Amino acid sequence: MSAGGAHGRGRRGGGGHDEGGHDGPDERWLVSYADMITVLMALFIVLFAISQVDAQKFLQLKQGLAEGVGASSTIPVDGGSGLLVSNGSIAAPAQPQTAVQAEAPDAGSAGQGASSSAAGGASAMQAAREEVERLDELQRQLDASLQSGGLGDRVDFRITERGLVGAIVADDVFFESSSAALRETGREVLDAMAPVLDADQHPLELQGHTNSLPVRGGLYPSNWELSAARAASVVRHLESDGVASDRMTAVGYGQTRPLYPGDDEQALSGNRRVDLVVLSDQPAEVKALLPEAAAEAAASAAPPEPQVAPAAVALAPPVEASAADHADAGGH
Repeated sequence: MSAGGAHGRGRRGGGGHDEGGHDGPDERWLVSYADMITVLMALFIVLFAISQVDAQKFLQLKQGLAEGVGASSTIPVDGGSGLLVSNGSIAAPAQPQTAVQAEAPDAGSAGQGASSSAAGGASAMQAAREEVERLDELQRQLDASLQSGGLGDRVDFRITERGLVGAIVADDVFFESSSAALRETGREVLDAMAPVLDADQHPLELQGHTNSLPVRGGLYPSNWELSAARAASVVRHLESDGVASDRMTAVGYGQTRPLYPGDDEQALSGNRRVDLVVLSDQPAEVKALLPEAAAEAAASAAPPEPQVAPAAVALAPPVEASAADHADAGGH
């Protein structure tokens, strides 16, 4: 009984060992390999689906983004026919030739850029010429108004990059010494110019200037206060003549912006002035060309210089040498 039981247990144990073991190769790697192949196949399917771009939809997307954030340049990306917009969105696919042209513009494109720059410069110069014509017309009107009152020599006009500048000499006839009070002649000058300035409607800047002599006594401790007070006096008088106050600005520069150097004989009288500036409303690039356009207009308006005929030169008849002269010259 015990021998049989042991024998039976031995058979069951041996049988169990035979059922659980195997002598062939281990094929469990096939499961991992199949998983990897499945994942790769899904990846390639996704990549293939992404590469199929609907050009119409992406074009609408690009236009919508361009309207929202403004137009932006495109950057070609290697490996595909699409273009990546510099702000992060994707633009419609473009032809390879277009991408090459965007990377390296040819000589024709550079020539077109130069032509555009030249055209822009020419248009700015044309605008400057037109602005100079307007300022010249304004100067003629101011001159005519001053001439009618016998005050034509009281204001010197010039055109700068800021506009039309009228230098009102602030001598003892215009302002009292070390004072900002206008005298009778100064009021007459401003009264003559006020109607023309009121009709022009451009901004005005009144700039007070003094010479290099220090202020001695009076209400103003230095040339800064004196120059600003004189500019303010001109503003107040023009306002009383009907010129809108919101168009005018008063500035005092003291002796820092002289017209004449200190050793010039006109420095003491010419640098003591009030500049009335009719400000130009043109863009900065046009205003920078105003002095050049003004010089060009002045040169074209100047009368031609008379041509002087060359003086006639009288030629004396040749004198024949005598035999004695030949003998002296050729003697050995």
